[in-house]
Amino acid sequence: MPPAEDAMTAPLPGAQPIDLRSAVAAEAAEIATARKDILRIATAGSVDDGKSTLIGRLLYDSKAVFEDQYEAVERASAGGDYVNLALLTDGLRAEREQGITIDVAYRYFSTPRRTFILADTPGHVQYTRNMVTGASTADLAIVLVDARKGMLEQSRRHAFLASLLRVPHLVVAVNKMDLVDWSEETYQAIRDEFTSFAAKLNVPDLTVVPISALHGDNVVTRSANSPWYAGSSLLHHLENVHVASDRNLVDTRFPVQYVIRPQSDAFHDYRGYAGTIASGVLRPGDEVQVLPSGLTTTIAGIDGPRGAVDEAFAPMAVTVRLADDLDVSRGDMICRPRNAPQVTQDLDALVCWMADTPLVPRMRLAVKHTTRTVRAMVKDLQYRLDVNTLHRQADADSLGLNDIGRVRLRTTQPLFVDDYARNRVTGRFILVDEATNTTVGAGMLTPAAG
Repeated sequence: MPPAEDAMTAPLPGAQPIDLRSAVAAEAAEIATARKDILRIATAGSVDDGKSTLIGRLLYDSKAVFEDQYEAVERASAGGDYVNLALLTDGLRAEREQGITIDVAYRYFSTPRRTFILADTPGHVQYTRNMVTGASTADLAIVLVDARKGMLEQSRRHAFLASLLRVPHLVVAVNKMDLVDWSEETYQAIRDEFTSFAAKLNVPDLTVVPISALHGDNVVTRSANSPWYAGSSLLHHLENVHVASDRNLVDTRFPVQYVIRPQSDAFHDYRGYAGTIASGVLRPGDEVQVLPSGLTTTIAGIDGPRGAVDEAFAPMAVTVRLADDLDVSRGDMICRPRNAPQVTQDLDALVCWMADTPLVPRMRLAVKHTTRTVRAMVKDLQYRLDVNTLHRQADADSLGLNDIGRVRLRTTQPLFVDDYARNRVTGRFILVDEATNTTVGAGMLTPAAG
């Protein structure tokens, strides 16, 4: 792929010419290529169950905390009986004062086996939208349960949200076991209750681990305090959980993000279509179809940041060259002729509303779906979902802040979509207020009601 010729490629005075865009792209490609070794994790659970403390313990025990960071947390914890590791993620002043998590905090750490991206999501009901944001791209969700309190309403609520967002792996961490004297009966009661509840949800993989995030028991290494527990530590499970099979490598979906035309002597006739593969596999010579035109052609070549590649798969960022000069632009979709997404202007979706102004029928919004942005109108609000009881409130006339409901939208232009249950990338979208350019909702496409 030829380098872009713009201000980013200009050398600094007295320095050797460098291509900053290519350097950034190469780094992004390395991350994308190594995605099979990256695990995205979202934490969830009730308030004060210890989510931030658990993440702080994972960071500290895996040697991902610098000495000056730990010293700063130690100073901030002055007056307590222990170092408050939750301060490694709770960075807002309001979070520190109240001892709760408000914003979604992302932290990164690595072990020899895997790289982890942790999203510490809030437990308060007022911040459902933050939890949805953090879990929407997660491979695994950790739901913490206080061993003293057992399963609470919010524990069930967040487990349901993780199921709704199709997070393929769920871990229940029974925390604060030290405060119940590591009672096996307490652990088994919570495990059995949660397993029974999960049977009502779409949870393909469930694991229950007894831990003490404060003291580190069963977090990174097995603890002698739970001889009755035969499973692995939490980190060992995170390192070994199999996520490669969770990705959709069957349905080829390549949303075009940018058309590359260098118009230089070195690449005089180059025309490539850049983007991130949403799902499936692309190879040179494959027959493909371009939507919305419906025209078919074959792949002439695929370029990565470091040159041509023989195969590209989700979620690699690549540039695809086609054998024919077709009219392809940003927002178009490259797919297989006999395996195409649904082309539609009518969307049925579960929407999590994220704005103070309520969602009501006839409201006009912008829909951002993959690389395509269109205008839409809310045709109908079918029901509001009570995420605590799973009850559908069919008489609802609006969605308020943090509400989730089933909505029908009509767009001004067709979108190329799949059901969220089949494809988490082409099955989701965001809603934008065009007046303020703020994100006001997140949607997950569902099969149309009969």
